[in-house]
Amino acid sequence: MKKVTIYTDGACRGNPGPGGYGVILEYTREDGEVFRKELSAGYSKTTNNRMEILAAVVGLQALKTSCDIVLYSDSQYLVNGMTKGWVDKWQRFGWYKDAKRKEKAKNVDLWKALLAAMEPHKVEFRWVKGHAENPYNNRCDELAVAAALGSNLLEDKNYQG
Repeated sequence: MKKVTIYTDGACRGNPGPGGYGVILEYTREDGEVFRKELSAGYSKTTNNRMEILAAVVGLQALKTSCDIVLYSDSQYLVNGMTKGWVDKWQRFGWYKDAKRKEKAKNVDLWKALLAAMEPHKVEFRWVKGHAENPYNNRCDELAVAAALGSNLLEDKNYQG
């Protein structure tokens, strides 16, 4: 399997507010050349957490073959959701936060899209401290902010994957 590194970040100007995401995909080709691709988009009204998850979804969906992926994000919401079993628990409880089914989990459409996008891959989620001079995280943040401030913003609707 091809080894790919994905960096993601989301940003909002208000919560909800205009938001955007930034994604960097990087891998080394067989000839030794490093391939790098940047992706981003902006939304007229959304939340930071939605942009964080959407960045991961878009990054994974950009891959055309099964890959061994390390996905870095400065979003504890995204990383903890996947590494601490939150999403598994919510899924078991019918997308409620607990078995008592009093409170629905948030961003269910995107969590489902993320699980579907992960399916052909082996994905490891890792947290990276935001705004800590990591050049990849900084660049993803630049992409996300620029997208949030862009002129052709999309509407944030239920994501269908």
